[in-house]
Amino acid sequence: MEHANVVLLCILISVISLPSPLTSLPTCEFPAIFNLGDSNSDTGGLSAAFGQAPYPHGITHFHHPAGRFCDGRLLIDFIAEDLGLPYLSAYLDSMASNFSHGSNFATAGSTIRPQNTTRSQSGVSPISLDVQYVQYSDFHSRSPVLRKQGGVFEKLLPMEDSFSRALYTFDIGQNDLTAGYKLNMTTDQVKAYVPDVLHQFSNVVKGIYAQGGRSFWVHNTGPVGCLPYILDIFLITAAQINKYGCANPFNEVAQFFNRRLKDVVFQLRKDLPLAAITYVDVYSLKYSLFTQAKKLGFKDPLIACCGHGGKV
Repeated sequence: MEHANVVLLCILISVISLPSPLTSLPTCEFPAIFNLGDSNSDTGGLSAAFGQAPYPHGITHFHHPAGRFCDGRLLIDFIAEDLGLPYLSAYLDSMASNFSHGSNFATAGSTIRPQNTTRSQSGVSPISLDVQYVQYSDFHSRSPVLRKQGGVFEKLLPMEDSFSRALYTFDIGQNDLTAGYKLNMTTDQVKAYVPDVLHQFSNVVKGIYAQGGRSFWVHNTGPVGCLPYILDIFLITAAQINKYGCANPFNEVAQFFNRRLKDVVFQLRKDLPLAAITYVDVYSLKYSLFTQAKKLGFKDPLIACCGHGGKV
């Protein structure tokens, strides 16, 4: 179910020329990107583990399924392009992967906090943020050893100093919010566990910092109440729908999460004095794509692509 949350956004991003904050910073040169996240930034992790996301995923840019739950590119792809780097290979993908410029640990359906459920029951990926962190730590510790063997290892693994000079990107959290609603929790109950979710997020950032990471790029979560599958599977009254067709209670809990995430980022800046941590307000960007849909040329902004549908 969660896969539908990104498909509409990535269609819009693929056809809108957005000014990149990275291009205005010519001194920012990163030799690698290490990404942790969910379907908003998964470039093939879940597909490698559970089977390729089928056609029409990938139809517009790659012209074939490319591991993304999207018809084209994702924001992480545009970030890589802006930094002059190749697209990130998924850590879990053993087919033709090149990790010399970083790795992507994200999988569609991932949460920050491990969920007591299975993928077949809820659509949640078993590769939660703590697992992604373990994978990163293993990758970090083993890469220098393997690279010294030379040959293909030297070509396909990052240089040792790339880890401290890399950009660490995070795009994860919205599945933690929807997970509570899938368990029939109230909005207040979902809000009540947000501090624990963000505590676990903070611990992962601190863990990467302890291993030498210094540059962090943190996306907040999007307007959950505008996601086609949310509008389709949950009981939402007419009074809860705003003039753009989005469900206010779900958007409100996303905004609550984002306010607390921003507080966590501020605290991390104090706790990690050598780190540069950028908080990115993708909520406002994504929401504007719904509020200005007609202006941008979209007839049905609440209908997702790639077979995921939505409420008609």
